[in-house]
Amino acid sequence: MPRCARNRLRNLIIMVNKFFVQKRDIPKAGTEKNHRPILILFALSVLFFVLSRHIPFRDVSRIEREMTEASRIMREAVDIIRGCQEERGITLDRDSDINMTGLIGLEFSPLTTSLGSLEAKRTTTNPNIAGLIVFLLDESSVRRGDTIAVGASGSFPALIVAVLSAAKALDLKPLVISSLGASQWGANNPDFHLLHIHDCLLRNGIFDREPIAFSLGGDKDSEEDIIPGGLVSFLEETSKRGVLFIREHDLTRNVEKRMEAYKEKAGMNGIKAFINIGGNWSNIGDDSEILKLNPGLVKIKRIPPPQKRGVLFEMALRKTPVIHLLNIRGLVERYGLPWDPVPLPEPGDGKIYQLAREKQLSFLILAAFYIFLVIIFCIFRNRL
Repeated sequence: MPRCARNRLRNLIIMVNKFFVQKRDIPKAGTEKNHRPILILFALSVLFFVLSRHIPFRDVSRIEREMTEASRIMREAVDIIRGCQEERGITLDRDSDINMTGLIGLEFSPLTTSLGSLEAKRTTTNPNIAGLIVFLLDESSVRRGDTIAVGASGSFPALIVAVLSAAKALDLKPLVISSLGASQWGANNPDFHLLHIHDCLLRNGIFDREPIAFSLGGDKDSEEDIIPGGLVSFLEETSKRGVLFIREHDLTRNVEKRMEAYKEKAGMNGIKAFINIGGNWSNIGDDSEILKLNPGLVKIKRIPPPQKRGVLFEMALRKTPVIHLLNIRGLVERYGLPWDPVPLPEPGDGKIYQLAREKQLSFLILAAFYIFLVIIFCIFRNRL
C-alpha cells in the first residue's frame, strides 16, 4: 500500500476521533453507558486502521507509469534483437514469427529439448507482458532498488526480456539463472540462442546484467535431451565467460547450488521475490503440486519434500513471494492480455492497465464505508 494512501485514511481516522473526544462531554466516573460510544468508535477506528495496512492500495499514476515504461523498454529490446539477427545474416521466418520479433526460434534443432506451443511463444512477445511483470512485482511488495531472483528456461526468451525490462523500469537487481536448452520455438536456434540474445542486449546497452549462472535444461538439467553438437557449443561458449555452469543431476543438490548462488549475489539485501519462467526441472521440481499452481503471483499451500522440491518451492518455504510464468494461456486470460496477437499491441495498451486502476477502488470503498459507519454512529450514539 502506498504511504500516501495509508496516511490519508489514518488522518481521517484521527480527525474523526478528535471530533468525538472534543465534542462529547466527559463521562461521569463509574457510568459504563457513557463510555460505550467512545469504546465502539475506538474499536471501529482500530479495525479500519488494520485493514488499511493490509489491503493492497495502489498509487495508480506511479504503477501505470512504471508498467508503460517497462513495456516501452521491452519493445526497444525486441527491435534491437531483430537488428542483431539481421547483422548475423539470419532471416526471420514470417510464417512462424508473424510479428517479426526475432524471439521465435525453430521447430526442431540440436538445442531443442521438448515440445512447445508456437502460439504461446508468440503471445509472450507482447511488450505489455513487461507491464504485467511490473504489476505482479508491485503486488509482491517489491520496491525500487530491491533484488529479485529469476529462474529461467530458454524456452521463453521473450519472458526473460520482459522480466529484465520490468527490472530496469523499477531499478531492480535481477539475479538470473538460465537454462540454455529450449523447447520448440524457444531460443533453440544454434545460430542465435540465449547466449547470443543476452550478448546482443548487453552490447547495445539495453540491460547491464548478464545471468549469474547457466545450466543445460531439459530432463534433469542434463545433456540427455540435447544433441551432442549443441552441448559442445554451449560448454565452449560458457567456459569463455567464466560464469557458473550448473551440471547437477540430483535435484536436491541442484537446488542447493542455485540457492547458494542467489544468496551470494544478493548479499545483505536479500531476495524480495522469485520469478519462475517456463518449466525448468530445477525450478519446478518433481512434485505434482506444481500442476495446481495458478499462473502469476501464487499462493502456495503445500511444500513438497526436499527430494522433490524445486527452487520455486524452496523460495516459498523461505517466505519469498513467487511469480509463476508457465501456463501462458491461463496467464493472459487471468490478467486481460490478448492471446497470439497480430500485430503486437502498443506499450500501455491492454486490460492489465485497467486492472491496475481498479485496485485503487479498494481505498475509496474502504474510506467510504468507514465514513458511512461513522455517520450511523453519530445518528444512534445517544441510544448506546
